[in-house]
Amino acid sequence: MREHPKVSVVIPTKDRPQLVRRAVLSVLSQTVVDIEVIVVIDGPDKRTREVLSDLGDRRLRWFELSESVGAGEARNCGVRQARTDWIALLDDDDEWLPEKLMHQLRAIAESSHRLPVVATRLIARSSRGGFVWPRRPPGQGEPVGNYLFSRRSLFMAEGCLQTSTLLAPRILFEETPFQVGLRRHQDWDWLLRVCSKSGVGLELVMEPLVIWHNDIGRTRISGKGNWCQSLEWIQSVTHLLSSQAYAGFLVTVVSPNASAEGAWHAFRPLLRELVACRGAQLWDYLLFLAMWLIPGPVRLRVRSLFSSH
Repeated sequence: MREHPKVSVVIPTKDRPQLVRRAVLSVLSQTVVDIEVIVVIDGPDKRTREVLSDLGDRRLRWFELSESVGAGEARNCGVRQARTDWIALLDDDDEWLPEKLMHQLRAIAESSHRLPVVATRLIARSSRGGFVWPRRPPGQGEPVGNYLFSRRSLFMAEGCLQTSTLLAPRILFEETPFQVGLRRHQDWDWLLRVCSKSGVGLELVMEPLVIWHNDIGRTRISGKGNWCQSLEWIQSVTHLLSSQAYAGFLVTVVSPNASAEGAWHAFRPLLRELVACRGAQLWDYLLFLAMWLIPGPVRLRVRSLFSSH
C-alpha cells in the first residue's frame, strides 16, 4: 500500500444530496485519516455539487458525469480515478462507523490470502429497528455463493455481503469491473466473479461497522426490478454457483419477491426449477412453501422478535 493515502473510497450518487453528505462525512470521520474520497455524481445534479463543495475537505474529490450511467459503471469511473492500491465502496444512503477502515486494514495485514476481499458485519436499520447481519461468518472453504444464498433457518441474512462493507485491492476492480447495465444484485455479481479468481479470499470483520439504511418505501439506486430480473440474473451466473447455492437463491430471493408481487403464476414454474436443479434439500422445500404461504409482514414480525439489535 502507498503511504498517502492508503485507501480510496468510491461513492456513486444521484439526486440525493443530503444522503451523500451524510455518507461522505462518515468517511471523513474515520480514525484512518490518510484516505481519499471520490464521489461520482451519476449525471447532472446541481444541488449535489453545491452540497459537496461546501464540505471543504482536501481529501474529498468529486466529478459529475455528463449523463447517467448507473451505479455499477459510476463505481467503475470512480475506480479509474483512484490513486491508491485499495478501494472501499460506499453507497450514498449508507454510512460507516469511525473504526471501519482501521479494522479492515488490520484484517488485510493478518490475511493469508494474496488478494483479500474484506467485508464487515453491518447494522441493517429500518423503521422496524436494527439488525446485525450477517448472522454467521463464512465456513472454512465455503463457496461464496453457498454462503450468500444457502439458508439454514427461517431468518434472513445468515450470510450477507453488502456493497458498503467491501474493501479490496484496486487490481480486482480493474480486472473485474462492475457489469454495466445490471440493475440488481451488482455486489453479488461482482463478488461471485472476483472470488472465482486464483489468490482471492474472503475475510469478514465480525464487528458491525456499517449502517445500512434499509428503509421500506425509499428506493435505492439498485432497488428497481422484480423477481423476473433476479431469475434472469441468477441463470446468467450458474457457472459460478453450486446447485445448492442456485437452489438457495430460488428459495430466498426469487420466491419471496414473486410472492410479494402476487405473481402466483410463478409458483409452479419455480417449484419445477427447484426440483430440476437437484441442489435442493428438504429444508429448501419447506422454506419455499413458507415464502409463498406465510405473508411477508408475518415473517418480518417473527424475525423482529428474535433479531432486534
